[in-house]
Amino acid sequence: MDRAEQELDILERLSQILGDGLELKQVFQRAMTLLSERLNIQRASLVLLDEACEQLRTAAAVGLSAEEISRGRYALGEGVIGRVMASGQPQILPDVALDPDFLNRTGARSLNATGGGPRQPPLSFICVPVKNGERLVGAISIDKTFVDDPTLYADARLLTIIAGSIGQTIRIHDLVQVEKDQWLAENQALRDNLRTKYQFDNIIGSSPAMLDVLATIGQVAASRATLLLLGETGSGKELIARAIHYNSPRRDKPLVRVNCGALSPQLLESELFGHIKGSFTGAIRDKIGRFEAADGGSIFLDEVGTLDMQLQVKLLRVLQEREFERVGDHRTVKVDVRVISATNLNLEEEVRKGTFREDLYYRLNVVTINLPPLRSRREDIPPLIDHFLDRYNRENQRKLRKISREVLNTLLRYPWPGNVRELENAIERAVVLTQGEEFTEDLLPLQIRLFAQQGRRDSADESLESLASKIAEHALKDLGAREGEIYDMVVGEVERQLIREALDRNGGVKTRTADFLGINRNTLNKKVKDFGIEAKD
Repeated sequence: MDRAEQELDILERLSQILGDGLELKQVFQRAMTLLSERLNIQRASLVLLDEACEQLRTAAAVGLSAEEISRGRYALGEGVIGRVMASGQPQILPDVALDPDFLNRTGARSLNATGGGPRQPPLSFICVPVKNGERLVGAISIDKTFVDDPTLYADARLLTIIAGSIGQTIRIHDLVQVEKDQWLAENQALRDNLRTKYQFDNIIGSSPAMLDVLATIGQVAASRATLLLLGETGSGKELIARAIHYNSPRRDKPLVRVNCGALSPQLLESELFGHIKGSFTGAIRDKIGRFEAADGGSIFLDEVGTLDMQLQVKLLRVLQEREFERVGDHRTVKVDVRVISATNLNLEEEVRKGTFREDLYYRLNVVTINLPPLRSRREDIPPLIDHFLDRYNRENQRKLRKISREVLNTLLRYPWPGNVRELENAIERAVVLTQGEEFTEDLLPLQIRLFAQQGRRDSADESLESLASKIAEHALKDLGAREGEIYDMVVGEVERQLIREALDRNGGVKTRTADFLGINRNTLNKKVKDFGIEAKD
């Protein structure tokens, strides 16, 4: 192999080494070994600048012992390597024994130029700088027996090319490290944000029922106990599960959520426990399950009451033995997972009906937390409204703030079948649909507006009933002596006053008044004539 082919082979092999994605120290070591094998050199080393102490340290070497590597340290400007770092220019020494700046700091070389026997061929030394962009970051050096000047300078040119490749590798590594550090910082910030977001103090509710819930989760969060959350849809079961996880010793590990009611039993088994390739149609690759993904952390099984019997058996085993097999596999997987389950079903009733295993129920029911529906803690509604207004105003750049007493009363009286989730959706809808600051009734969802209208009708009916009762009471009291005439007198007088007030409200126009009262115009004409009331046609 001639020199050109040799250099091409070295550069090709080097590009493979640099592209293998190994740790930087491993890359350097393999690169130095390649130079040693292909260029017939005695020693090769890479020194890098430690900016913290402004000192050059040997990062990788071939032909040096561990003790010699530890001695390979240089100050900037010190010796031949220091000179290269100071000037940024390569140094080529045909005979190191003739250069007073060659320090032999490692002590690996014999620098005697003369001796009792025949003079040995001189030891030559080449050192080239390594740059990260325009910044000097280190140097590569080799020493080998001197052959001739053309070979020496050819080695120097090749070493310069190799130094450029290593410098580019360092640059890429630095960029990746910066991104990794940023990702780690962002990841930590997100974790810190989650911990802050799900602190118990941030769970809105000061009603006695919610205070009981908060007291319970404060006691059990740090334990390993399996938890069962019971409550209606939208009552905040997932929020409580997250608060428990992020206030537990498992906070730095995953919290994995599974909706047990959203998948068929076959798909849910694969989702929970994973599968191996070919275990069923469509299983084109191995897949880990949610229990494996949650190892060391927590798993939240929502709608656990919908599990079929076969999966109930497998879940029971996980709770008892902390182990399972993937679908289609015989190997056992062991996990350390805290199980938090939730349901809106009455599991005791499901056990009585035979649709839920009693032994699984007791395994899940180590600690039970009952979440109250929103209608039973109405004192929490105003602070919840403020919380959701703050959030969605901020997210949508709105300023919806002024809520009337009438709208607030509607929100307080509404039964909230969807609980906190329904309230949140209603507030978000109002914020999105408005550009102003007034929270008016027309911003509410239709079902809440219909509830408000029905409430007003009921209120009007109650007022009319109360008024009629008072009229009847006074009539009987004041007209009791005129037996046989009371009905005609009271009804006639009420009818006269009602028509007179209705005509006044409608400008004395009989057509509009008849429509307003909901009676026929001819009937109104007759009444107006009988009562002697003036009106317009």
